[in-house]
Amino acid sequence: MSKNYLSFLSHLAENNHKDWMDANRDWYQEVRAEFIDDVAELLAGISTWEPALSAFKPKDCVFRQNRDVRFSANKDPYKTNLAAYFSVGGKKSNGPGYYLHIQPGGSFIAGGIWMPPADVLKNIRQEIDYSGEELLNILNEKTFKQHFSSLEGEQLKTSPRDYDSAHPYIDLLRYKSFIVSTPLEDKDISSGNFKTKTIDAFRVMKPFHDFLHKASDEAESGEGLL
Repeated sequence: MSKNYLSFLSHLAENNHKDWMDANRDWYQEVRAEFIDDVAELLAGISTWEPALSAFKPKDCVFRQNRDVRFSANKDPYKTNLAAYFSVGGKKSNGPGYYLHIQPGGSFIAGGIWMPPADVLKNIRQEIDYSGEELLNILNEKTFKQHFSSLEGEQLKTSPRDYDSAHPYIDLLRYKSFIVSTPLEDKDISSGNFKTKTIDAFRVMKPFHDFLHKASDEAESGEGLL
């Protein structure tokens, strides 16, 4: 039962140290195995419109529980969430991806591109310059708006280089990340309904991802760069 996720993560948040994890290793392995099974269901669903993902295994999409504490002031050894990321280029891709985050009181579904490297960001802005109306239509489409209230991500306070402040799509051009998200309630997790909601939300993201793919794919292939 998916309610196991919230119980385990709540206890982990209160006991974030190796001794507790070692004593509860069997519980962790049970939760991880269940999560991988759920990710397999999600992966099968997403693959119906992102066929390239059919070659991936669920473990390819699941993040490790251990935190990298080398450069962090927070030395807690474990993440207190479960997370999976689905991108046709893999978890290290610069292209868009679908993200699921499970955490007591803080679960959500998200997608897009977070803080792309300079070449990808440049190409996304170029795509917006040429086809901003297309992106606006995607973001304002009725079903999309029912799932995602607005584009999210850090924005420049001024206009990006090479773009005038009077540009018709300047609000979009100022973004440094291009993300949409929607929350999940604890009851969605405990009931297992999050899987249906996640698949539905991911499917609605498809046109948004297609727009971002046009720019990120060109950057990765070296096309469209000045």
